[in-house]
Amino acid sequence: MNRQHGQSSVEYAVICAAIALTLGIGMADGDSTLRQLVDAFRAGYRNFTHAVSVSE
Repeated sequence: MNRQHGQSSVEYAVICAAIALTLGIGMADGDSTLRQLVDAFRAGYRNFTHAVSVSE
């Protein structure tokens, strides 16, 4: 019986870290991909909370 529990978790963490590092390069610049993604999530959440508050 071959037991390799947790192997995919480590691979997932390494891949996510590599993607975050790749997107985060140049984070000081206003045109970085990661900053644009974060700003889009903020705008979407702000619109969502506004819509929820109006509908109540």
